[in-house]
Amino acid sequence: MQTHAGADAPIDLSQFARVFFDEAGEHLAELERLLLTIDVGNPDDESLNAIFRAAHSVKGGAATFGFADIAAVTHELETLLDRIRKHELALKPEMVDAFLAAGDVLASQLAKHRGESTESIDPTDVVARLKSLTTGDAAAPKARRVRIEFTPDANADLEKVLLGIRDSLAFVAASDSIVIDDGSAKETLPPTPSQGRGSSDDGFGFFDDAPGQPVEAKKDDGFGFFDGAPGKPENTPAHDAALNPGRRASDQPDFNGGVVGRRGHDKHLVPAQGDSSSIRVSVPKVDQMINLVGELVITQAMLAQKVAKLGSVQGRTLANGMGDLERNTRDLQESVMSIRMLPMSFVFNRFPRMVRDLAGKLAKQVELKTVGESTELDKGVIEKIADPMTHLVRNSVDHGIETPEARVAAGKPEQGTVTLSARHQGGHIVIEVADDGRGLDRAKLIAKAKERGLEASDAMSDAEAFNLIFEPGFSTAEKVTDVSGRGVGMDVVRRNIQSLGGSVEISSALGHGTRITVRLPLTLAIMDGMAVTVGGETCIIPLNSVVELLRPGAKDIRGVSGQGNVVEVRNEFLPVVDLAEALGATRDTSRIPVLVIIEVDGVKTALFVDELVGQQQVVVKSLESNYKRVPGVSGATILGDGTVALIVDVAAAVKLARH
Repeated sequence: MQTHAGADAPIDLSQFARVFFDEAGEHLAELERLLLTIDVGNPDDESLNAIFRAAHSVKGGAATFGFADIAAVTHELETLLDRIRKHELALKPEMVDAFLAAGDVLASQLAKHRGESTESIDPTDVVARLKSLTTGDAAAPKARRVRIEFTPDANADLEKVLLGIRDSLAFVAASDSIVIDDGSAKETLPPTPSQGRGSSDDGFGFFDDAPGQPVEAKKDDGFGFFDGAPGKPENTPAHDAALNPGRRASDQPDFNGGVVGRRGHDKHLVPAQGDSSSIRVSVPKVDQMINLVGELVITQAMLAQKVAKLGSVQGRTLANGMGDLERNTRDLQESVMSIRMLPMSFVFNRFPRMVRDLAGKLAKQVELKTVGESTELDKGVIEKIADPMTHLVRNSVDHGIETPEARVAAGKPEQGTVTLSARHQGGHIVIEVADDGRGLDRAKLIAKAKERGLEASDAMSDAEAFNLIFEPGFSTAEKVTDVSGRGVGMDVVRRNIQSLGGSVEISSALGHGTRITVRLPLTLAIMDGMAVTVGGETCIIPLNSVVELLRPGAKDIRGVSGQGNVVEVRNEFLPVVDLAEALGATRDTSRIPVLVIIEVDGVKTALFVDELVGQQQVVVKSLESNYKRVPGVSGATILGDGTVALIVDVAAAVKLARH
């Protein structure tokens, strides 16, 4: 085979498919957001056009990559939207429902093509609904006269023009898979240039007069428009290749590493034009960079420890340099960690649709308010907090908000409100789920707990009574629904939040509503900790759990019959937990113990430790990939001297010691 300038060179198309999937998902999310916020009675043109553009973008990309099923659904979706934005049809609630259902179908189809699911929702019903809404009560469209004017453009990019034409016509190639109404006539068109060919056509087939007969271009490449003009185009290899039929593109490309013939310089084409101030970077690359920064933090700590042992003038000079290195390392770590930070809108955006559907199912009127959507949180934390947040919101709608009749009888407006908020507080993010519903009945909670044999008394505090709902299988719901009420989930919610190093608190007022507050660390990769020694081993207590440190006197610690030891701190008695005992170690009794006051789920506890080492930044390493889960331990880290220290899961350690 001979090669020449402009010859086809293989290019991996899977990278473009990945971009399409990512962007299509974003378009569908935007489509759903706009549909849930649009004023159905008086929609503005800007919102209608934005909804249409989102659907059109998905359709164009799907047709380009040969996803005929997606193109078929978006075609019907786009047709109805086009009539609405041209004011030929009025937007109705049933249309919004159909659009949302179509979005669900498209999301399932995308997941199937991406390999994330083996099945997708059958689009037949949705397509039929869209067609019915398009033609059901439509007025006859006004006759329009179309006038087309052509303006020569000396700087036009021929290749982009041809790509645009191919994208527009690609839907015709997928026409065989379009579902049509019964009784409709279906005509078979002659194959378009993109159909039935097994190799790539650099000219996209538009220049074929007969099979195997190239069209000879006139010498006047500017068609007479550009003679003498400074912008007159030259005979580029791309232009020549467009006039010379070559290999044609497969209409079923392989996105799992398959390649198709394209011109060599095509690999520099950007598949989609986005914001020039941002780039797409794969998560593994970001994780690799964070791991390298973590190793740099460990190396810096090792060097600092070695320099501290030097007492000479050179040692002091090195110590000054190490101080600069520490500051630069921390700045670098914070900058790199910010790359993994995502706004809370990634979690909050899934709830408007869910609340809308649940409220309709339960015959309730619920308004969802969100505050602090731009508050940022580590991507790893966001992925793990989504499910617990979903359960909390579902509970608020199902158990918290009353029916319109009950609300009116209680002197409340018919419409209930669920508020999601997020804000930064120190090294934490605070997320709240609040509702103005019926609230928690303290007496009912305690009675239910006694009935199930749980430790409960009328003297327990409100916080302790409300925390009973986190017990496995605990539920006060009088009626079990397919939404919630079976007593499963809230214990899992707390367990998942605590596994992230966070805590959850409940406050409620009967008849006025409930507020659930979740506190989480901003990141899971690198954290500040308090190093302590326990039984001769160094352990790390997360600094965000530490309230204060103190060295008690012998008279400060008192024994309580059947309850262990307590310590009085400023007129408050706190339970004392021996951390060595909780971790299965032996405490050094020759030392005067130190008490570390921690706070978990709003409850303070004093931890006995042998000695304080100091505060330091540590890189969190998971143990569960190589070892089974160790009770009371959430991970490990490498200290400056190269030794391994365990990171204490304070909530689990306290629970172990108490039970």
